[in-house]
Amino acid sequence: MRNFSSKSATPYLLILPYFLLYFAFSLFPVLFTFVISLTNWDGFSEMKFIGLSNYVRLFTKDPTFYQSLYNTLFVMVFSIPAQIALGLLLAVLLKDFFLRARNSLQLINFLPYITTPVAVGILFQVLFDWKVGTVNAALVGLHILKEPIYWLGHAWSARLVTIILLVWKLFGYKMIMFLAGLSTISEELYDAAKIDGANWWQSFYRITLPMLQPIMTFVLITSIINGLRLFDEPQLLFMSESQPIGGPDHAVETVVMNFYYAAFRNFNFGYGSAIAYGLFIVIFFFSFLSMRMMNKGGESEK
Repeated sequence: MRNFSSKSATPYLLILPYFLLYFAFSLFPVLFTFVISLTNWDGFSEMKFIGLSNYVRLFTKDPTFYQSLYNTLFVMVFSIPAQIALGLLLAVLLKDFFLRARNSLQLINFLPYITTPVAVGILFQVLFDWKVGTVNAALVGLHILKEPIYWLGHAWSARLVTIILLVWKLFGYKMIMFLAGLSTISEELYDAAKIDGANWWQSFYRITLPMLQPIMTFVLITSIINGLRLFDEPQLLFMSESQPIGGPDHAVETVVMNFYYAAFRNFNFGYGSAIAYGLFIVIFFFSFLSMRMMNKGGESEK
């Protein structure tokens, strides 16, 4: 009995460190964040329980939250379709027309995605600088503009620069995902379409797009989830002392940035936790939705 008991307990002892680490660094912070969201706490003094007051303030009395949510959705609506369209276009072109240079072009287009956000933020600050920026110099030199534009000083142009930054940084990831999906499509389908007289566009519309639907769904849902967590790019783009918080008129202040300023700048950890937990619920909803859609896609294939 002793040997049996020790042997049966060994697997549980081996996986115990994982569960301890999971509880300490994943489950406990999530639960503790919810507890903090029900209090008024600055991180130093004693917690004061205030119930759902932070959530009432968040959804009924804080226009900054809705402004940050609008900014986040605005950037997502314009950047995500461009990322997906550009990534799909490049993936198809690399597969069908650039076979010899495919590996090199894949690396070149994927490099922005693996570049550190700090470097990307500094790069776009230099590119869109008002006085010495490359973009203004090129546009003025080509007589497209009469005078330089203060790209990072106006609300509309700040959003435009943020959208361009996100498209440039993230389309390479979409390209790799679509290339992986294209590699699963049998060439026999395209050969049969050619025999039937289909041209390249017809094959793309009738074969490529339907066969890429599961990958398209995955890319779209994950892009929405990552878009809701947008923080690094707009934060680093406007991190200089001369730039206002969240850009001009808070034009690019996202929900995560709103949480960051509330919790770590204003030291209102209770209200910041309420913002974070509200965003967590939204992300969880989209994650659940993406899993349901992917499971339905798998069941339909069976």
